[in-house]
Amino acid sequence: MDFRDLKYFAVIAEEGHVGRAAERLYKTQPALTKCIDRLEEQLGAPLFERAGRGIRLTAVGQALLTRARQISLMMDETAREIGDYANGRDGNIRLGCVPTLAEHVLPGICQQLLAEAPKVTIDLKVSMNDVLLTGLKAGELDIVLGPMIQDDELFHTEEIMQDQMVVMASPHHPIFDRKVRLRDLLEYQWVLPAQSVLSRQWLDNVFDRHHLPRPDVQITPTVLNMILPLIERSNLLGFASKLNLQGGRGHLREVALKETTMLRRMGLTHRRDMYLSPAALRLIRIIREKAAGQP
Repeated sequence: MDFRDLKYFAVIAEEGHVGRAAERLYKTQPALTKCIDRLEEQLGAPLFERAGRGIRLTAVGQALLTRARQISLMMDETAREIGDYANGRDGNIRLGCVPTLAEHVLPGICQQLLAEAPKVTIDLKVSMNDVLLTGLKAGELDIVLGPMIQDDELFHTEEIMQDQMVVMASPHHPIFDRKVRLRDLLEYQWVLPAQSVLSRQWLDNVFDRHHLPRPDVQITPTVLNMILPLIERSNLLGFASKLNLQGGRGHLREVALKETTMLRRMGLTHRRDMYLSPAALRLIRIIREKAAGQP
């Protein structure tokens, strides 16, 4: 079975259309059709069936797609591992990090890593946790620093610190002119991340449990570090890490409420079955040492 045929098959499956796959791969449609014919002949079963103007996977095709992705990931990891040994270098780290840790925690970690391994290279992706875990699952990231996930056979997660998420506002916000109750927060509009983000889900659930409407969200940024400047310059309420207050942001103030204080366990996560370069292992050791030294 030709590995290129498997790669082309995976793209055709993702597109659900031979023509779109041909454009994406810069191949002709007849060439991709022959690729499918070869695979179906080798396997003795059809991989696709018609679905409207496109095609969809059969049960056999779905099983092959799962294997093809595993093989592709294994090939990429093999190339990286052999490259690390052949080139005699510390290696590369593909690191994902949520914005709060990227701003307040990651710089100290990188400082120590670069002091120990000055030739190491880091591909850093700063994004929200749902995006990072998708990248980790796809084999595009080696390590993710962010909120801990539930027990998962695919991922290994260990706690590195604890954090608190709280409601925040500009110091001049009118909400500070009164004694605040949970329902009072609904009188104002909010800036919050998408509902796929864990902290947003937690906050929505707080209002659900108290049989109240959910916050009225006026702005939903895809970049988390846009939330704080928006809160500072408006009468919008937001939900963010207390680390931002400790970091000296003088234009933010906590709206103190027990109900809306979220204890967040932050963790280091990587795939159980993924190759980790010497540099990635060194980074994990540094993070563990710093976590052990915290009160």
